[in-house]
Amino acid sequence: MQPADATPDAARAAWRAKVITLFPDIFPGPLGISLTGDALRQGLWALETFDLRTFGIGRHRNVDDTPAGGGAGMVLRADVVAAAVDTAQHQARNDGGELPVIVFTPRGAPLTQSVVRELAAGPGAILLAGRFEGVDERVIEARQMREISIGDYILAGGDLPAMVLIEAVLRLLPGVLGSAHSLSEESFETGLLEYPQYTRPREWEGRQIPDVLLNGNHAHIEAWRRAEAEAATRTRRPDLWQASAKKQP
Repeated sequence: MQPADATPDAARAAWRAKVITLFPDIFPGPLGISLTGDALRQGLWALETFDLRTFGIGRHRNVDDTPAGGGAGMVLRADVVAAAVDTAQHQARNDGGELPVIVFTPRGAPLTQSVVRELAAGPGAILLAGRFEGVDERVIEARQMREISIGDYILAGGDLPAMVLIEAVLRLLPGVLGSAHSLSEESFETGLLEYPQYTRPREWEGRQIPDVLLNGNHAHIEAWRRAEAEAATRTRRPDLWQASAKKQP
């Protein structure tokens, strides 16, 4: 078990990420730099990794076996994963309370901003970063794991999805980014994609900043931004546009 740069007192009060992985050394990775890294060192969130290999079976610490019924690849064993999850959960209780357990699978529910907000409002999560062909279904059921997917594609394992989820949550925690107003205007927060952004210079390679953004009329600017967000959502994400339209009175 490898706790990262937060004091025990800070960790109990912080949003807690406990990651079960075969590669604990890659954490915190990009989460340890910039604003999220500063927040980790300040104790606004806490990270602990659990090396799945230490819970392996036998002299070689085996964590996987061939799939029942045949097939390619290997499957993480239920007994090994359960031991790791139970240890992480025991540690979570000592830190301040039980945490939900999340496993990353292609068949999981999509990681959406509403899911991120839900997790950010809670105390933290235990994240199982699997490898190989998957995880024995029995341990997913027995430990009531929540299956989440970060997209319709296949990765080698769950470490990057774990980092994606953690970073998405951290951005919503008070004090990590600093500006709640800017967060409320970003893509998905209103059910729409974000409007286009511009900055200096006023002209670049013959392209101008739209005049409406420079006239100082905030009502006109807000109306333009809303129209641009709606147009982008209609053309680029018709699924989001349809869902947004259904919510309209």
